[in-house]
Amino acid sequence: MRYPASEKLEIIRIVEQSHLPAKRTLDQLGVARRTFYRWYDRYLEGGPEALADRPSTPSRVWNRIAPEVQDQIVDMALEHSELSPRELAVRFTDEKRYFVSEATVYRLLKAHDLITSPAYTVIKAAEAFHTKTTRPNEMWQTDFTYFKIIGWGWMYLSTVLDDYSRYIIAWKLCSTMRAEDVTDTLDMALAASGCDHANVLHRPRLLSDNGPSYIAGELAEYIEANKMSHVRGAPFHPQTQGKIERWHQTLKNRVLLENYFLPGDLEQQIEAFVEHYNHQRYHESLDNVTPADAYFGRAAAIIKRRERIKRKTLEHRRLQHCKLAA
Repeated sequence: MRYPASEKLEIIRIVEQSHLPAKRTLDQLGVARRTFYRWYDRYLEGGPEALADRPSTPSRVWNRIAPEVQDQIVDMALEHSELSPRELAVRFTDEKRYFVSEATVYRLLKAHDLITSPAYTVIKAAEAFHTKTTRPNEMWQTDFTYFKIIGWGWMYLSTVLDDYSRYIIAWKLCSTMRAEDVTDTLDMALAASGCDHANVLHRPRLLSDNGPSYIAGELAEYIEANKMSHVRGAPFHPQTQGKIERWHQTLKNRVLLENYFLPGDLEQQIEAFVEHYNHQRYHESLDNVTPADAYFGRAAAIIKRRERIKRKTLEHRRLQHCKLAA
């Protein structure tokens, strides 16, 4: 069976992110290990573009990127070393008004030895809640995660995340995980979103796990008083809250690079990263816009503008090629 390059790339990402051994994951996907590792070698060597089936005869390259543009991409990669090839491609397109693909950036950085080894993750958020959201503030996901502060003990972060946009609406660093901490975070979310005073047909629906603070009567009374509804994921199935679980992983990968001795230091770092995550970090599942862009309704205009930049860039490259070939 022949797979298109997009499916090969998806299979590679599934295997990289799976908590199961590669053999078991590939068996479930129905892909032979020899075939997979042949794809993977080509992917590591040439990036996503190398996964396409190779033609029997070479074709003329008309859309080659000019050397000065390549230098600008490398300079941006060196200046923003924390960005992935996908994020670099999107940022370059937005800032320079010149389209480059993720595969092009990957291949260029690979040639300059600027590609690090893949980041293997444990949590796979591919599975989603069975009812897809279609607008902001339709459903909020909430959960706790924990941090160790040296000399103090454990602190718990309560977060409310918008399911549609993945925007962090509100968060609170707590010393406990009681229902009162949940309601305090929800108060902040209702105020930040405007849902506490806006005249809306439906208040946000809350999605959580089955932790003690989420099944408490105090929270149920709060939900009823605020005319909200509450659904809980299946026990032992964290993928239902996959978006907020992935947020916790992303947050900890950045914040836990340092040790903390005071709650205020941790709170300051969380605040800085929430600002970065909401307003600067391009999210792949949102078509490479930020959660704030999706939450505040700017995503469609940004994606449309990028499509115009892409068409103009490809047209310019084609014209340059024709001039050189004439």
